[in-house]
Amino acid sequence: MKFEHLVEINDLTNPAVLVITREQVWRGLILRAESPKLFVDYIDECSITDRSEVTMTRSLRYGELRIADQVSFVHQQHVHYDVPAQKDIPQSSLRMSIEEPAPDALFVRFVYDSGHTAEQDAENEMYNAYRRSAYEEADVDTIRMIRELAEAGRLDSLPT
Repeated sequence: MKFEHLVEINDLTNPAVLVITREQVWRGLILRAESPKLFVDYIDECSITDRSEVTMTRSLRYGELRIADQVSFVHQQHVHYDVPAQKDIPQSSLRMSIEEPAPDALFVRFVYDSGHTAEQDAENEMYNAYRRSAYEEADVDTIRMIRELAEAGRLDSLPT
């Protein structure tokens, strides 16, 4: 299943809503990779097992399920999650890209790829519709959390 959607960050038509910066959005996306439990409450544990300036390898635990993934970063552009095939889990990926078509008009584009073939996707269409809905809801929650952290000043001093 390949699926993508945009989530608006700043509503420039509403002066009552604080405009957050690209840097704050970037720091929020990095924080989501480093501390996913802040964003996904059903993660029991996340440990970073390897790290460089532009990548990290993580081990995530959801109950008895353990998933290893690799996260790569292109500064203030995108965060890419790659889950290699492991046990019963097929290869999949997620890319979160910051888009700014006009000054302060920020969006995050979420692009999912389950690694399935078109034939597999057709067989699982009903399940995929549920997954797309769940992904959208989780992504809107991610942006809501980034906005809350930015409005509280918690994204102003994190390393980039």
